[in-house]
Amino acid sequence: MTTSNANNTMRGVQLIGHGGPEMLQVRHDLPVPSPKPSEVLVKVAAAGVNNTDVNTRIGWYSKNDGDSADASWAGEALQLPRIQGADVCGEIVAVGSEVDAKRIGERVMIEPCLTEVNGQALEHFAYFGSECDGGFAEYAVVAAKHAFKVESELSDIELASFPCSYSTAENLLTRARLKAGERVLVTGASGGVGSAAVQLAKARGAEVIAVTSASKQQQLIELGADQCVARGDSLLKALGSNSVDVVIDLVAGEQWPELLELMRPLGRYAVAGAIGGPHVNLDVRTLYLKDLSFFGCTKLEPEVFGNLVALIEQGKIKPLVAATFPLEQITEAQQVFQEKGHTGKIVLEVAS
Repeated sequence: MTTSNANNTMRGVQLIGHGGPEMLQVRHDLPVPSPKPSEVLVKVAAAGVNNTDVNTRIGWYSKNDGDSADASWAGEALQLPRIQGADVCGEIVAVGSEVDAKRIGERVMIEPCLTEVNGQALEHFAYFGSECDGGFAEYAVVAAKHAFKVESELSDIELASFPCSYSTAENLLTRARLKAGERVLVTGASGGVGSAAVQLAKARGAEVIAVTSASKQQQLIELGADQCVARGDSLLKALGSNSVDVVIDLVAGEQWPELLELMRPLGRYAVAGAIGGPHVNLDVRTLYLKDLSFFGCTKLEPEVFGNLVALIEQGKIKPLVAATFPLEQITEAQQVFQEKGHTGKIVLEVAS
């Protein structure tokens, strides 16, 4: 097995508890993991920063304030310490006994939504870097079926900007059945998932309306948005009731009731975030009288990640990297991420 040194140890960042940035501990003595029979060992080149990293660290997923017993994607206590990092590009350097050795040397992107962990099939799913160790380290193991070979001229950093955000966005559009010619509204459009959704919706031939700050509207137009609405402005005044077919929501919050009024009868609403606040006011009459469909989207549909890799290889979507940091500066990277002054992804350089 190829490792970073003769002692079979590696650099990495461990989350040691829920709380502030001080809970992220940079280590140089972590053991290099060994792949189980159905797994591969990936030498990590780059790893993206995500909302889920911060949310997991601060215990945001817990529905019981001050209680970390359900502070993970799975609604259970997170097993600590944990190496986070869901967005990974790297190279396969070793394989388990059931995996074709010809895969060694492949450049891969890791599908973050896992149906197999530690050689065991799961009834539901787990998330890379949450229910198992992820990519904020020099090496990571994952089931071979979740390591997708990618042939592209893009850099490792650029490829690491895709997995979590773009697969989440593609899954939202897949679940909402967005079609060419339909009108789609994307909230939180300047973030990693939002900017991905704008590109992917445009690639499907939809008319795209992006909700973002006034300072970022030109960037969203350049990405493919047909129209922008300033964050905080009345969506109903800007667009009118019954004016969109699909809503892709990453914000929720106080303005959420307007989203339902915007949707045409038989409209579809898909959500994968709540950065504006998780609690909303729903008038159930609007839901049933307009025959709306709601989709909560976390687990990826089986075809989503393969479709995403194909779009990357065909050059139909482009990476949007806002900034890069070395792995050891993860706390600075998360601080910049939380300030929300960027458009696109912040990526950590992991390879030495």
